Amino acid sequence: MKRINYLASFLFAAIILSSCGGLDKMKEEASNVKYNVTPKVLEMHGGKVKYAITGDIPAEWFNKSCTAEFTPVYKFNGEEVKLESKIYQGEKVEGNNKVIAFETGGSIDFAGEFEYKEAMRVGELEMRVVATLKDKSLDLGTLKLADGVISTPLLVMIDPMPITFGDNFQRVLAESKNADIHYMIQRSDVRKTELTSEDVKELEAFVKESVETANKKFKGIEISAYASPDGPETLNEKLSAERKKSADQYLAKVVGKTKMSKEDATAIYQMKSTAEDWDGFKKLVEASTIQDKDLILRVLSMYSDPVVREKEIKNISATYKVLADQILPQLRRSEIVVNIEKTGFSDEQILDFAINKPDTLNIEELLYAGKLAQTNEDKAKIYAAATVKYPTCFRAWNNLGYANMMLKNLTDAKANFDKANELKANDPIITNNLGVIALLNGDKENAQKLFLSATDAGNSVDYNLGIIKIMDGEYEAAVNYFQNHTTFNTALAMLLAGKNDSAMKTIDAVEGDNAMNYYLKAVIAARIGNEGVVLENLKTAIEKKAELKELAKTDLEFRTFLANEVFKALVE
Repeated sequence: MKRINYLASFLFAAIILSSCGGLDKMKEEASNVKYNVTPKVLEMHGGKVKYAITGDIPAEWFNKSCTAEFTPVYKFNGEEVKLESKIYQGEKVEGNNKVIAFETGGSIDFAGEFEYKEAMRVGELEMRVVATLKDKSLDLGTLKLADGVISTPLLVMIDPMPITFGDNFQRVLAESKNADIHYMIQRSDVRKTELTSEDVKELEAFVKESVETANKKFKGIEISAYASPDGPETLNEKLSAERKKSADQYLAKVVGKTKMSKEDATAIYQMKSTAEDWDGFKKLVEASTIQDKDLILRVLSMYSDPVVREKEIKNISATYKVLADQILPQLRRSEIVVNIEKTGFSDEQILDFAINKPDTLNIEELLYAGKLAQTNEDKAKIYAAATVKYPTCFRAWNNLGYANMMLKNLTDAKANFDKANELKANDPIITNNLGVIALLNGDKENAQKLFLSATDAGNSVDYNLGIIKIMDGEYEAAVNYFQNHTTFNTALAMLLAGKNDSAMKTIDAVEGDNAMNYYLKAVIAARIGNEGVVLENLKTAIEKKAELKELAKTDLEFRTFLANEVFKALVE
């Protein structure tokens, strides 16, 4: 009996030792499990880090009676993110997990993504494994799989483009004034009563002001003299010519024609006479309510000979008296038109008035002055003055918003754009600018909606949408939106889309001596494998912006240069 008890105890101990020994063996040989991570260096795109992990389990490693839980973990800055784990089981375990054969081994795989945090640039992806046999568990250890996260998309410049409204400023403006001098039948002298008519007095005042104002000059003076289509044509020819002459004599005194050179007078004056004004006659009849109106117009359409026309119309005896009293006197006239050019203020004057005496200027001059201003402070002052003088002008409010935005006064800028939108709702330029404010305030979703509603505002909207596409990790779409822009972001989008050569050409063409341009060029060169260009541009970038030293030190875009002595000297 004692022998039997001893044998049972021995077998139980052997089983226990065998079980523990199985897990110990797995721990000792855990390094034989070979892992592969895709991508080899983790990358952030669209705010997330995607990963895929595969593992090859060697033969005769996975105990037939155990289970093992594999847990990927990303550790960074004292924190860690445990990713989705998986449990695998040996051949003798009853369960629904994937089986790993003892004799042949097998494979494990993981795929997923996690939210990116800025501190994750420096960190480690590792695999933790815990095996369990019956009620015993053993930590098989932790194996590092990858270093850090490449976050190059975060280099995107959040520099959306606002849009201003243009002006309708014209430095040289055309002005004109006209008057009619009427004559008695078969007369060509200018009566004094005609010179007191309202239109003639206004013409004289207009001419006087033009003569006395330095920035006004005569551009053209037209005299058209007419005779009514009654009476002999030869008489009417003489009358219209004499009326032209008398009108010229009158106007010469008003304008001061005798003071002009012959060349100036010839260039300015245009005079003509019309013996019988049938066109004027037709227009007046058409506009009248006289009896037999249609019959008269039919005569005009049927006959072109003036003698026949006059004869046929006189045959309409009852109506002809009305024509003689109401229509024909209006045709015995000289029409005078004076055209001048008014030259506005110079750019220097406009800018000075806009800042110091804005009430001197009209809205177009103020908007033009805002464009002339060299500083955003002056622009804001000018546009603010425009909103005071013209409070219902949506262009002024929008442009004030632009100036405030450039001054980083986002709260004021939004209020300005909101006012502009109130005055002209859903205008694409204003809508774009509201999107710019939303993006700068971190509201990417609303910004995108606004930009998509503002595409009629032009290429600036495309640029703004391109920024969002980089942020979302949609790099081909970003490249497409940037096609009309040569900027840092354009080159960045090309790089992220795998177009390294195009990215290099673009960054070379970007204007400006910005440190980030050199930094991005170094990143592009690192991907191409051009060591000289990497080190040269990284050196320039750090010289221009010392903070880039820390960025470069931990930027895994430069991982192949970590042992390079020149690189180490640059980032130390």
